[in-house]
Amino acid sequence: MRRVLVAAAVVLVLSMLPVMAQDAVEVDSKHYKVEFENDEVRVVRITYGPHEKSVMHEHPANVAIFLTDGQARFTLPDGKTQDATMKAGTSQWDGGGKHLPENTGDKPFELILVELKSKASTEK
Repeated sequence: MRRVLVAAAVVLVLSMLPVMAQDAVEVDSKHYKVEFENDEVRVVRITYGPHEKSVMHEHPANVAIFLTDGQARFTLPDGKTQDATMKAGTSQWDGGGKHLPENTGDKPFELILVELKSKASTEK
């Protein structure tokens, strides 16, 4: 009986991994590519074609640098949406969180996301 319970627990944990794995690079490698990583930061190149959509994922605190103009809609875990317009050459700070992004424009867009890893980095 104990083996059956252990086996059931292992199956349950393994089945939950896709739900728990919310790192953008892991769950959507089509749109997210790591360009550089060390103990302090991870630099991710993000590219979306026209009207492409991602999956729900999470980012830590970060700075986005927009390489092209773009239009996007972000669906939040509670189902609310936020529309955004990005301008090439601009940057913005974000405290991190979960979202599902979608390119709502007719052109591809690209940005670089610098994700902060350590708590000390976010306090400076």
